[in-house]
Amino acid sequence: MSRVSKPYEIVERALELSTTDGLVVIADEQSSANLRWAGNALTTNGVTRGRTLTVIATVDGAEGTASGVVSRSAVTADDLEPLVRAAEAAARGAGPAEDAQPLVSGVPSSPDFTDAPAETGSEVFADFAPALGDAFARARDGGRELYGFANHELTSTYVGTSTGLRLRHDQPNGTLELNAKSPDRTRSAWAGRATRDFKDVDPAAMDAELAQRLRWAERRIELPAGRYETLLPPTAVADLLIYQLWSSAARDAVEGRTVFSTPGGGTRLGEQLAPLPLTLRSDPHAPGLESAPFVIAHSSGDSGSVFDNGLPLAPTDWVRDGKLERLTTTRHSAGLTGLPVAPGIDNLLLEGGGEKSLEEMVAATTGRALLLTCLWYIREVDPATLLLTGLTRDGVYLVEDGEVVGEVNNFRFNESPVDLLSRASEAGRTEKTLPREWGDWFTRAAMPALRIPDFNMSSVSPGV
Repeated sequence: MSRVSKPYEIVERALELSTTDGLVVIADEQSSANLRWAGNALTTNGVTRGRTLTVIATVDGAEGTASGVVSRSAVTADDLEPLVRAAEAAARGAGPAEDAQPLVSGVPSSPDFTDAPAETGSEVFADFAPALGDAFARARDGGRELYGFANHELTSTYVGTSTGLRLRHDQPNGTLELNAKSPDRTRSAWAGRATRDFKDVDPAAMDAELAQRLRWAERRIELPAGRYETLLPPTAVADLLIYQLWSSAARDAVEGRTVFSTPGGGTRLGEQLAPLPLTLRSDPHAPGLESAPFVIAHSSGDSGSVFDNGLPLAPTDWVRDGKLERLTTTRHSAGLTGLPVAPGIDNLLLEGGGEKSLEEMVAATTGRALLLTCLWYIREVDPATLLLTGLTRDGVYLVEDGEVVGEVNNFRFNESPVDLLSRASEAGRTEKTLPREWGDWFTRAAMPALRIPDFNMSSVSPGV
């Protein structure tokens, strides 16, 4: 057992067991540490470890290449051969894969491929936990209660293929969500942060922000549904534009199924989507938002292909200076559409706005506007326009002539992120943010606040 207990040895042994034309092996070694708290006191904490092995077998045939994918957790040496054989059987029993391509080759090996996996543990909270305790004391003295959780994960991914690829990526991922509530539970406010190591989060500053929002909520104002000038904070902008990125597959656009399609076939590439000089981009080397610099695909779908595992990723502008520049492609869909290869990347940045903070944008408001905290329960209504619906949550505030004058009721909204980009009248300073809705799947984002002159609050919601 110990002879092949290391991740790279597991990968090498699985490749040795292969009897098919091609094999891709992905070993994910994950460790995590977490803290949870309620009512200004820690409640639980824990540390976990785990391993998942994904084997992708390919079989060449007269009609094309088939693939079979099998994933299992807690894999030991004794599990390896049955796992490889299961993937090979799945490939032999499948028809030709539509996305079949030659497995990637010629990529230089990672120099740390044979190193032990990186690990996290409770020590990641060494500075954060005492600061959180201080925040509990301040909240208690201020008559509010703090709830929430902090989670840190570190995943070391090893990719080996029968074409000689030996790649490795270590991905840290930290999230912090903090709720403040009044003792009678009638007022609630939320703040979240994404982090790589918990060294750049400040519980005291977050608590002060939440305390101010609870004070705003002491005055309650009821407003009807309608279109309002609205300030979307970075977290809400991230949730909307992440969904836009997920909906930007080139093949779907060419086939007329998405907001990026044009009548009669073709795409909106080259079209001006926003009057502001905004650039929406992904970059695996973006400082503080670093992500895997090569494709890691455990399965195939509209925007990913198991045949592309190991394909190098480069900085990509999806929207440049307001103009639609790229749609996501695999090597297969790029060939079908005649568009450049542009795989998805695990981060997203919107840049090109001004230097104002959200607070400065609030202060510059003339007349009446709404200030949101975050969005929740986002669902697609119409793929042809990318119309989304969802709810506001944990605080919607009324701004009058540069000052927040109270909290208003929650709303259901109906908006398309593509349409919002075309109507945004102001963008603020880009900053790292945690998407509230998609934070379980996508955490590496940097966004500005956006001012929308006529955001559609389609109905009043009792949600909080």
